[in-house]
Amino acid sequence: MSPKILSVLALFVLVVALVYLGSTGQIFGGPVTTAVQAVAFLLMIWARITFGTRSFHAAANPTEGGLVTTGPYHYVRHPIYAAILLFFGAAFAAHPSWINAGVDLIIFGALLARMLSEERLVVEKYPEYAEYARRTKRVLPGVF
Repeated sequence: MSPKILSVLALFVLVVALVYLGSTGQIFGGPVTTAVQAVAFLLMIWARITFGTRSFHAAANPTEGGLVTTGPYHYVRHPIYAAILLFFGAAFAAHPSWINAGVDLIIFGALLARMLSEERLVVEKYPEYAEYARRTKRVLPGVF
């Protein structure tokens, strides 16, 4: 399957998971998990501002303007996806259940599919991405 098609399918899965959690009232919890989600939201905003005015692409198309390696991208290659994982991890902590564990695994799988698809496309456009990937973890500094 092409990386662009896989990326779009993964985005669809993410939206379905978000709608499910939102429709069942299982996104926000107590003050601690909501604070974690606020940090995740701020990380996402920081990453978006650092990335600049480039548009969002459902198919994970690489954008013009060069490789971004500053701001949160200095620490992880996918800070927006890291923020999503943190946000939904906190939602699970607030509302633990087997169903929500499954939803979180689906979210993780969809994000991993998007990350791998994006990386495949970005390295074609920006060959220096390979070196950046060697020294920078995907979503958790020093770990993954």
